[in-house]
Amino acid sequence: MALLEQWREMAYSTTEDKKKLQKLWADYFVKEKGIYSELLKDPDTVVTGTVKELSEKYDVDIMTMTGFLDGINDSLKEPNPIEEMEEDTEVSLGFDKERLYKNMVAAQADWLYGLEEWDAIYDKETRDRLYKEQKRSMTIVHEGPKIGRNDPCPCGSGKKYKKCCGAVRR
Repeated sequence: MALLEQWREMAYSTTEDKKKLQKLWADYFVKEKGIYSELLKDPDTVVTGTVKELSEKYDVDIMTMTGFLDGINDSLKEPNPIEEMEEDTEVSLGFDKERLYKNMVAAQADWLYGLEEWDAIYDKETRDRLYKEQKRSMTIVHEGPKIGRNDPCPCGSGKKYKKCCGAVRR
């Protein structure tokens, strides 16, 4: 079984005790924050190695590194082959800084996009701009079909729109 499949079975288990899962995620988030802190200290250096080598480099277990690689994959310049990844698979952590920041915002991971290491990469104004761009991109504007004044009211009253809900708008 590939590492990613093992990670997902463990981390997203529907049969595991909730307290055990909460502990797993709490521990994971602390380790994840540590890895990102290290990566962001030198964001232009592309870290490479096998999954096992990187887990040793960042002092985390293989499953934690697998979860980390799954999480960062959408922010990488060249995605890793995470679906078939094994301990000896060569991976790269060459991330796009802007995409990584926005993905952290999208994941609502304030412990990550709020890391002080971002201060040396982007000034506050740039971080605010990236934050707002990401939040705007996630906003869904729903415009339903236009209702004519003489159409039946969509509330189901049987009245014309202009005599029902349309009258309230004036």
